[in-house]
Amino acid sequence: MRVAMIGTGYVGLVSGVCFSDFGHDVVCVDKAVHKIDMLERGEVPIFEPGLDTLMHKNVEAGRLTFTTDLKTAVEEADAVFIAVGTPTRRGDGHADLTYVYAAAEEIAHALTDYTVVVTKSTVPVGTNREVERVIRKANPEAKFDVASNPEFLREGAAIDDFMRPDRVVVGVEGDEAKDVMSALNRPLYLREAPSIYTDLESAEMIKYAANAFLATKITFINEIAALCEKVGANVKEVSKGMGLDNRIGNKFLHAGPGYGGSCFPKDTKALARIGQDHSQPNQIVETVIKVNEERKRAMTDKVLDLMDGSVNGKRIAILGVTFKPNTDDMRDAPSLTIVPALVGAGAEVRVTDPEGKKEGEALLPGVTWCADAYEAAHEADALVILTEWNEFRALDLVRLKQGMRGAAVADLRNIYKPDEMAEAGFSYVSVGR
Repeated sequence: MRVAMIGTGYVGLVSGVCFSDFGHDVVCVDKAVHKIDMLERGEVPIFEPGLDTLMHKNVEAGRLTFTTDLKTAVEEADAVFIAVGTPTRRGDGHADLTYVYAAAEEIAHALTDYTVVVTKSTVPVGTNREVERVIRKANPEAKFDVASNPEFLREGAAIDDFMRPDRVVVGVEGDEAKDVMSALNRPLYLREAPSIYTDLESAEMIKYAANAFLATKITFINEIAALCEKVGANVKEVSKGMGLDNRIGNKFLHAGPGYGGSCFPKDTKALARIGQDHSQPNQIVETVIKVNEERKRAMTDKVLDLMDGSVNGKRIAILGVTFKPNTDDMRDAPSLTIVPALVGAGAEVRVTDPEGKKEGEALLPGVTWCADAYEAAHEADALVILTEWNEFRALDLVRLKQGMRGAAVADLRNIYKPDEMAEAGFSYVSVGR
């Protein structure tokens, strides 16, 4: 199959590379000349484990190319994927669909033979119908169908998620379009990945409902963690006991400083707004959004309490600023709430993160960036673990303590055991224990 992938952001680039690895001929398109130049030089503009190797393999095989020429890419494609950004619109919480509709109109003018136009971006219910309307208005003679194929990629594990998905969701109407989508995803059928073919609206809703539910699990266990601290329970044991119930499962039941990233914050806000617009408020989702924001602020208070109420003039080491490990993504990361609050309270903040500096330098002004945990902790009064990178999971506690001025540690990811931290001489607090 011949595929045009419009957008080389996280979803577009990962999807394009993986489709090419399936054996399809893929052209990734972007208006940003500098990104295409980078990709043609073999440089990957995002951090995703294994993506550079897979990209180079398929470029060398001749199945993967990059261009700014949308018209030519679309003219030669059997399927055109829209994988542009849908950020939260400033002011009202809606998903901003400006880039989606602009891409649809540009695609319309380039269509020649029959083509399936597939929305890969996360979009509110009704968007694919509007994409169809935009294309028909711009090019009434075009022969095409619209399909919805939402992504379920976890940053840091995106390639495995694409190659071995829990399920493939396709919203499609018409046998010809279904045949094209089946051919594109045939390698996944051979791996017995469950596939769901549904109407456009249901496919759009599946994506939002899934992300909102996972965000709810995270927020629920964070509230339980706060209660555990009050009553003397251990949230890790509670999570384990809950997760062994097959109806609940153990994933996304890890207490921490709140969710962030490119999906959960914007998708919960968009779903809440969809409910409001249709006079069917999603009260659970609205509460999840509120509680998650409060959670981030509560983590700042936890650090302040550890420091007897004040960090003014204190040196604080921060381990990890990305919203999760194995990504360079800083979008809505808890660090963007916690670190500025500490700086604003008068702390001297020293930061280290294996991949976060590229984005973090602009987002976290007033901090000092360090090469590793030991440099960040040098002469520090307190250390705060915000992201559970593997590099932070087995630190030399003796060396760490010897380098610090104080002995306070706030482990907001529960990666260490309280007894081993006490034995090492640290004044240690964690989450829900």
